Amino acid sequence: MIRLLIADDQALVRGALSALLGLEPDIEVVAEVGRGDEVVAAARQTDAEVALLDIEMPGMDGIAAAAALRAEVPVCRALIVTTFGRPGYLARAMRAGASGFVVKDTPAAQLADAVRRVAQGLRVVDPALAADSLAQGESPLTARETDVLSVARTGGSIADISGILHLSEGTVRNHLSSAIGKTGARNRADAVRVADDRGWL
Repeated sequence: MIRLLIADDQALVRGALSALLGLEPDIEVVAEVGRGDEVVAAARQTDAEVALLDIEMPGMDGIAAAAALRAEVPVCRALIVTTFGRPGYLARAMRAGASGFVVKDTPAAQLADAVRRVAQGLRVVDPALAADSLAQGESPLTARETDVLSVARTGGSIADISGILHLSEGTVRNHLSSAIGKTGARNRADAVRVADDRGWL
């Protein structure tokens, strides 16, 4: 039996995934959590072999949870299952150590098969998303530009961003200007939107 942990902040989705996958003769759902920061402890307590992780969760997102699993419970492999099929998310998830990445509209039989393949140590990636990711390439943003845009999402001023990131206001302006150019955006808000849409933030 494959011991499966399901992490999704929406109780209805979590319950539906658990019910569907629990019908499989070789999969046992051993834990369900609603927060990313509960994943590692649940994996340890239940000896889970595969963790199905949503991306957007409170406490810690699914990509960070995948990285935490790889570092702290490497026997439990991460499979990202998300509504947000963005190429940038795929690249970030794979760098974080996820073994698979599929979207939530994947048919139940294919999802069960993805769980089995990940449990066997194989990689599973949604083919359409993989093609989009290759076509789009890696994020052109530097780590600092990504940080600045992430903080800019809240709509704060240059001074606010500067204070949060402990950078001078001039440095923040330079990073924003560079990020706007690299994303082909019209302004800061547009750069945030473009980078967010592509999964770079």
